[in-house]
Amino acid sequence: MAVTLPKETIVKQVKLNVQNLEKMTEFYTQMIGLVLLKKELKTAFLGAQDSSEAIVVLEELVDPMVKDKTTGLYHTAFLLPSRKDLGNSLVWLLQNNSEIGAADHGYSEAIYLADPEGNGIEIYRDKPMTEWDIRKDGEIIGVTEELDGDAVVAAADGKWLGMAPGSRIGHVHLQVADLEETETFYEKLGFSLKSNFGRRAKFFAAGEYHHHIGTNTWNGEHVALIGENQLGLAWYTFQFPSKEAFQLFNKQLDETSVEYVTVNEQVMIQDPNGMQIKFEY
Repeated sequence: MAVTLPKETIVKQVKLNVQNLEKMTEFYTQMIGLVLLKKELKTAFLGAQDSSEAIVVLEELVDPMVKDKTTGLYHTAFLLPSRKDLGNSLVWLLQNNSEIGAADHGYSEAIYLADPEGNGIEIYRDKPMTEWDIRKDGEIIGVTEELDGDAVVAAADGKWLGMAPGSRIGHVHLQVADLEETETFYEKLGFSLKSNFGRRAKFFAAGEYHHHIGTNTWNGEHVALIGENQLGLAWYTFQFPSKEAFQLFNKQLDETSVEYVTVNEQVMIQDPNGMQIKFEY
């Protein structure tokens, strides 16, 4: 039985391989509200307002591979601090005639859209944990119901200045080839299954969160694995709360025979779906 990861574990960063860096940077800064922290050659580093930490990295590829129906990113989910912030984002997107979807998931309220290259985006706020449907066995029940858009808009203060300070990546949702194999892999790493939709989707988390990782096979089962020079997800990074937690994780990888590489105090692992994951503290 794998040791569970600390509840303070978070998704720190997502890197996307892109075709048009200028267009994608403009979208993530102007529409999503991230700040361009720095740009190096063909790579842009983006963060929330009032932060020096990059949560999204965009790298322009030369002669990239464009493929449909492979494993990869379903969406990057940006977690906002409050309903007011979600309301401000919703108003901003509506004012700019963005094509969006929305849902109430029981534990959160969410807006959905896609970037210019088709990468999915979720912008959401968590409801208080007292409102979550948490079962005795630790399962956290999620629903997909209509968002009360009027109430979310009413919570806005009309002062959208970009992605609010304190915003971060709440979770990543992935398209995978095999749900059972993916479940075994994440449980070896110390994540626990929080919600199970059988052959459709599974959601995993560190600690008591509803999910840090979503997985689905809605794009088809046993699809081809994402390629090295393919547009879309390059990697995503988890951050541990301490060096001790990081060292315990390394020990766990050795005990469960998970293959990994350590580079500059980062552990790099490839999941069964061909996607790269990094862990650091």
